[in-house]
Amino acid sequence: MIAQELSALAHKLDEIEKRLAAVENVNTRLEEAALTTARAMEEISSHWDAVYEAMRRRDESQQAAEH
Repeated sequence: MIAQELSALAHKLDEIEKRLAAVENVNTRLEEAALTTARAMEEISSHWDAVYEAMRRRDESQQAAEH
């Protein structure tokens, strides 16, 4: 009877280990996706910074031409 219980527990432990490995795999993919998203957001931000800088320069040059 004890051997049967130990066998059942071993089976449950194997299942838990498989689930844990799957969770770790998903976690790794989520971390990679987060890094990719952060890099993309940084690139978008730098593009917008360039747009705002160009707009500011244009406004300054227009103001200088008016005076």
